[in-house]
Amino acid sequence: MEVCSENHAMLCNFEVLSLLRDIQAGRGQKKPNKYQTNLATITYETIQCLEKSWPCAGHTAPGVAAAMEALAPFGLTAAEKLQLINHRPSTAVEIQLMVEESEERLSEEQVEKLLEVLATHLPHDSDGQAQDGEDMDVKDEDS
Repeated sequence: MEVCSENHAMLCNFEVLSLLRDIQAGRGQKKPNKYQTNLATITYETIQCLEKSWPCAGHTAPGVAAAMEALAPFGLTAAEKLQLINHRPSTAVEIQLMVEESEERLSEEQVEKLLEVLATHLPHDSDGQAQDGEDMDVKDEDS
């Protein structure tokens, strides 16, 4: 296997979901080749997982872009911003888990402002979607 292009970037779950929806709709696709036999199944299952278990299903492209701009003054790394966008924390404890050394880097006021920024630009869906994986299918090994 050879690397054809070294271009890479970190994508948030919303961007992955949008890309997979485009693939599923067949936009910009040529005739599938022999290496893409399972693409439809993988695409479908990943879309189902992202829509049911992650807050990204209710996000919008302008909302994600505005959130990224609003996160700039906090001095977060790209990976921390990505985690905040993907997980959409709603408590200070969740922020502490996602931001390395948050106690030293962020004041309590900054944490509250961070939660406010995320709530403004990336509102939670109110249609009963699972948050933090609470409705994920987990098989009990004892069964």
